[in-house]
Amino acid sequence: MLRDQGAFHFQIDGPAAVEPPGARTRPRSHHAGHRARLRERAAISFPALPDYELLELLLARSLPRGDIKPIAKALLARFGGLAGVLGAGLQELRTIAGVGAAAALDLKLLHEATLRMGRGEMRRRTVITSWTALLAYAKAAMAGAPREQFRVLFLDKKNQLIADEVMGEGTVDHAPVYPREVMRRALELSASAVILAHNHPSGDPTPSTADVEMTRQVVDAGRPLRITVHDHIVVGRDGVASLKALGLF
Repeated sequence: MLRDQGAFHFQIDGPAAVEPPGARTRPRSHHAGHRARLRERAAISFPALPDYELLELLLARSLPRGDIKPIAKALLARFGGLAGVLGAGLQELRTIAGVGAAAALDLKLLHEATLRMGRGEMRRRTVITSWTALLAYAKAAMAGAPREQFRVLFLDKKNQLIADEVMGEGTVDHAPVYPREVMRRALELSASAVILAHNHPSGDPTPSTADVEMTRQVVDAGRPLRITVHDHIVVGRDGVASLKALGLF
């Protein structure tokens, strides 16, 4: 019963308040059970998971509640696949409903870790004799980018990687390139050779006339400095094209 202890002050005398029936026996949410099943399947075989389920598990770390499957599928649809999701910028990722700052940052951290692994692999080898690793790195770095990005890989006399730098970023079909700036940076790094790379957000890696002309301009700028342009790689979701292999410079 309640006993008056003074104005506006009461105390409960007797047994504690009774919880509603079933309050402690509510089943876990469907979403919690789904996540647990995904983790169990991943522990058995990661390759067995489709891309959207792998993405669900990644997002679960920063989105601890709710149904993540629609978010994962929306990301894949918007960016054209897992590589596109990881390659997208922070602001682009946040345009998807349900993806906040924490989830976007986690995805970009995974992308950066992947790129650093690729750079580490190339630094241990001569780049031009590790073409498969180079192409895999270029695809991971740029295939999913929503805008054109121009990168330069600077190499030493042994054709080992000194640095990989983004030297131009632009629109969906153009990134500014300044041949003199490429060579100025090569001299600063004491590079003996470079490999040029850029992406086509359209997905088609076929080099354009402008790509060929720009490559020849960089080659001409490097010739008096004895800095060699080994290749120019064009990256798209549909593959990678080498201007050198195509005989375009």
